[in-house]
Amino acid sequence: MVLIPNDAEVLARAAQGDQEAFGVLYDRYVGRIYNYIYYRTGNQHDAEDLTARVFFRAMRHIGNYRDRGLPISAWLYRIAHNLVANWHRDNSRRQELPLEDGFHSVYEGEHPESALLHTEEQQALLKLIGRLPEERQQLLILKFVEHMSNAEIGNIMGRTEGAVKSLYHRTLIALRDDINNDSTGHFSDNGKAEQ
Repeated sequence: MVLIPNDAEVLARAAQGDQEAFGVLYDRYVGRIYNYIYYRTGNQHDAEDLTARVFFRAMRHIGNYRDRGLPISAWLYRIAHNLVANWHRDNSRRQELPLEDGFHSVYEGEHPESALLHTEEQQALLKLIGRLPEERQQLLILKFVEHMSNAEIGNIMGRTEGAVKSLYHRTLIALRDDINNDSTGHFSDNGKAEQ
């Protein structure tokens, strides 16, 4: 039976310069970090570049890493967050997620009209999410794309679990209000798609 070392053991070895141990951390987290960055930038090439930078920066500074009771993933997400923030500032523009790059769905047995309506709803919702402040977009990505708990999100965002719950609640209310006020005509007064 092969024992898989936990993050703390791998981290300790990586901090001592063990490149194979750092490779284990990379393998464990590269997919999650890439997804996070992709949903923040909306561009595959920039997401790949920024993901590489996250791990290059982590590798360069792993010897300085200090365990503060948070998982290594929180440190990696903070690096990713900072690089994405710099990317947005440097590009001085806000990109929207190209819907054709990841939100294709196949609706088996569903009428084409229903599938089209669902796609239009999804596009309208993504557009509304893209207008949210960066912090709220980050929260929604961590919650619904990465499927993290409020405690895990709090570790990454530097907030208490209660603060995350409050921000989540305010974000959902803001989205509901935006949906109700959306001028595209895709949504009715109760926030559900019109049929």
